[in-house]
Amino acid sequence: SLEQSCSLVPVQRRLHSCQQCTYTTHNKSHMTRHLRIHIGERPFRCHMCPAAFTQDSQLVDHKRTHTGERPFSCVHCNASFSRKYVLGVHMRTHTGERPYSCVRCNASFSRKDALNDHMRTHTGDRPFPCVHCNASFSRKSCFINHIRTHTGERPFSCVHCNASFLQKCNLMRHIRTHTRQHPFSCVPCEASFVQKKGLVRHILTHQRPFSCFQCSASFVMETDLVAHMRIHTDERPFSCDHCNAFFKQKKNLLRHMRRHT
Repeated sequence: SLEQSCSLVPVQRRLHSCQQCTYTTHNKSHMTRHLRIHIGERPFRCHMCPAAFTQDSQLVDHKRTHTGERPFSCVHCNASFSRKYVLGVHMRTHTGERPYSCVRCNASFSRKDALNDHMRTHTGDRPFPCVHCNASFSRKSCFINHIRTHTGERPFSCVHCNASFLQKCNLMRHIRTHTRQHPFSCVPCEASFVQKKGLVRHILTHQRPFSCFQCSASFVMETDLVAHMRIHTDERPFSCDHCNAFFKQKKNLLRHMRRHT
């Protein structure tokens, strides 16, 4: 029948291309949403703080930073998240899945946006230009953070005090100072930390990965090895501005400087 034959004809969908970057889409509403990034339009506003967003879904996610709601829970551990997408990414830490692979090297990623960011290290593409200055960025997140330095926007607000932040990660770190939450735990011992970098630094205390090739000494931190090597080389890179004294360590120079003051 005519109806059946028409249903077999492929629909030619128009490809919409952004005039300011390489973004393309067949969906007109997606293009409209994308263009707000370039023109700075943020029609979806939070009624609890000055934050505004290009998408309604972003506003919904943002509101959970005020309410503390984390409706998406991991079935493998106690982690919970304010966004479903973040839960999906988290699940890959349990499965080890890295479905997004680079066609130019062996790198693979758990998130598509991480692959897109990585690909720009090969192409040198910086598709996110600032409308306020000459800066341009390869990553959308860096671009958004930069824009806030012009607008003064600090969309992530603490529900416990008046603090507000440019980035969500900084808000989450700050909130732990109120809740005393220590989510980063050491497996060999019972130590736990507010920040991941604190755990990384602590784990090194169980190891001494930085070894001197001239003696049997080994160190937790690379900076300690560098300072130790000066014992062998007699290098004294820290010099006093007031006299001819030189020192192997900066702390010794500072101690010496007090004599002049």
